[in-house]
Amino acid sequence: MSYHQQLMTALDALDRAFAFEEPFPVEGCTYCYGEEGLAELSKPLHLIPDDMVSAAAGEVPSHWDDFPRLYRRLVPRIIRPLVAGRFHVSEELIATRLVEAGWSTWEAPLADALRNVWTAWWQATLHTYPSPVSITDTLAVITVATGSLRPWLDTWTVTRTPAAETHLADLMDDVLCEYEITDLSLGFYSEYHATAELVEWLLTDVRDRVTDSRLDDPDFIHHLQQLSSAPTGVPTDAIHNDDF
Repeated sequence: MSYHQQLMTALDALDRAFAFEEPFPVEGCTYCYGEEGLAELSKPLHLIPDDMVSAAAGEVPSHWDDFPRLYRRLVPRIIRPLVAGRFHVSEELIATRLVEAGWSTWEAPLADALRNVWTAWWQATLHTYPSPVSITDTLAVITVATGSLRPWLDTWTVTRTPAAETHLADLMDDVLCEYEITDLSLGFYSEYHATAELVEWLLTDVRDRVTDSRLDDPDFIHHLQQLSSAPTGVPTDAIHNDDF
């Protein structure tokens, strides 16, 4: 089975796991959508219009009387287009909303189905180029959603496909642009500080796979080494290098 097929299988399993989430009368602020919008969100999942799913997916939790329950119901309609690059809401915002909805604390069949999608999506991305969602956005989503970066980097380390190598070059273009890596945060609200872990990975696990000329600057490399060895809790922007 190809990695794309494994992702489709994980998405189908997600649909089945969440199929038991029953419709319920959605209540909340009527300023943005009115009673008609709340009524549409109260319909069976397949009858909710796409634009209402998108609107609700990005809305702040305080808008709804029962945000976790509503978001849980909408997950299949959010995740499938999200991983296909066809959802018109910021990928990183979706990760934030899932965390706010407490997805990892949901009943085991639901949380496990979503975890399986993260794993399958990451594998499919590393084996596909170009991917529907950029490597940086994909990494940001699964990192923020799971609260962990290193496991996904470890998977990348042992994946040496042509797609994974090209994605690595793209990631370097993103994080080295204007030296963003020196103070890199992931998430819609910059909630995951990624610099130390990403720099350590870059300078150790995959250094031989990165040919970016910016990493030929010894002063920049020294600066990165300072960042990767900084004690936990020290803001990266507090570390200075006069030669950098």
